Amino acid sequence: MSRLTTIRPEEATGAAAEVFAKIKKAVGKVPNAYATIGTHSPEALSAALAFDAAVDAGTLGKADIEVIKLAVSEHVGCDYCVAAHTLKGKLAGLSSDDMKQVRAGVATGDAKRDALVTFVQTLVGTRGTVPEAALDAVRAAGYTDRQIIEINLAIASITFTNLVNRVNDTTIDFPAVK
Repeated sequence: MSRLTTIRPEEATGAAAEVFAKIKKAVGKVPNAYATIGTHSPEALSAALAFDAAVDAGTLGKADIEVIKLAVSEHVGCDYCVAAHTLKGKLAGLSSDDMKQVRAGVATGDAKRDALVTFVQTLVGTRGTVPEAALDAVRAAGYTDRQIIEINLAIASITFTNLVNRVNDTTIDFPAVK
């Protein structure tokens, strides 16, 4: 059960109503996480959406973006984002088995994807400067320096919603993850 107050999107006014209308037009509904954020800070929700738009506009493929968001969400234990990005991962062409393997941190059989997951796990699971070998490995898998920056951007993007959902214990409004 959600811990923070959340208005129903159709009852919103002002800036919250505007951003909720844009979300509803784009995806058909306002997910609970967005409703919570927008209730308290339409500016934060707009910033989060802009962050995601910047990630989407980069050179990473949709499947890579969802792999990043799944790996991070699993690592921090955000059940809401795991559910949301499992659905988005399916829409991006990832198989259920691939997503289970990504969440578990085990090899998928796709060397490039596995290098991405390992790099992401290193970034979110360690402190201090990332070992040069980790950077070399993701580059050797075919990721460019631009994409390494975009990987960081995707991690930053999902981290915000992970934090909100972990504080709020947001009610999941996506299909259950097995």
